[in-house]
Amino acid sequence: MGPILRLLTHRLAISLLVLVGVSMLIFFVARVVPGDPARIALGPNASQEMVDALREARHLNDPIIVQYGWFLRDLVQGDLGTSLYTRRPVTQDIAAYLPATLELVFVAGALMILIGLPLGRVAARYSGHYPDHLARLLSVLAVCTPAFVWGVILQLLLAYIWPVFPLEGRLSTGVVAPDRITGFYTLDALMTGQLGTFFDALYHLILPATALALSGIGQTARLTRSSMIETYRRPYIDMARAYGFSERKIARRYAFRPALIPTLTILGLDFAAMLANAFLVERVFVWPGLSRYGVEVILRKDLDAIVGTVMVIAAMFLITNLVVDVIVSIINPRIRLSERRAKS
Repeated sequence: MGPILRLLTHRLAISLLVLVGVSMLIFFVARVVPGDPARIALGPNASQEMVDALREARHLNDPIIVQYGWFLRDLVQGDLGTSLYTRRPVTQDIAAYLPATLELVFVAGALMILIGLPLGRVAARYSGHYPDHLARLLSVLAVCTPAFVWGVILQLLLAYIWPVFPLEGRLSTGVVAPDRITGFYTLDALMTGQLGTFFDALYHLILPATALALSGIGQTARLTRSSMIETYRRPYIDMARAYGFSERKIARRYAFRPALIPTLTILGLDFAAMLANAFLVERVFVWPGLSRYGVEVILRKDLDAIVGTVMVIAAMFLITNLVVDVIVSIINPRIRLSERRAKS
């Protein structure tokens, strides 16, 4: 078994254990929070007989350990229960709302990479000069301002004062959603040859994705800058200069790649965190995503929907970390060597 495959197997086993722990934690926490979910679901005008019948049907009268056993049985069968908020299976709700959040997060992640990494490289290369000062100022401003504040600012500037971008939603009024293949409007429109719908969906993604990505862009730029400045102090950089290599080649090949490893780790964490933290941006831009759905079911103490949503977000978080670990092990051979030595 190769070192990368061994690393992948090890991380998968740990991820499964973490997912079981998350399921236990969120299940028990959701049930000890005050409030009767059956009464909340049926409303104040429902009779006590109706409330008791719903509690019996959802096993809410059983001890909490027994309830968790019912939950595990259904989970193994791929059943996350029924949402008391939407009256639909939780799996159906997740399938409907998750693609919108993933599409938003993927675009925001792409902006973090395409803007944050070059900004950090420029700041490190011109450390102590005007480009560095400007990059650091922009980075601090981006990190210190919450995403929903950026959302409101972008809406005011670019959707209200200068109506360049749409204010809300995934598509303009009158534009028909493409046939569902992946749930990503941009991809589905491209796959079905609807270029007009593709550009309209992309047009609607720009503002919310930018608002969601700005904090990560600032953090990525700052970490890339500090890592590259530390790398510039290494002896092999002086040797590369002595051999007459250009500063551009040194920055790209000898300083940027080693500095990319800690930056990738933070990028992965930021990407996964955006799945859970996107609810405020989704609220501001009326984006029908899973994060917004998760907040709604928490406010209504919709137990099955709460557990299902948290489980999906936790699984996406673990998958992201797993992918980052594999990428870092490919970039940094020392990790593969350490894994090999640990097994020998």
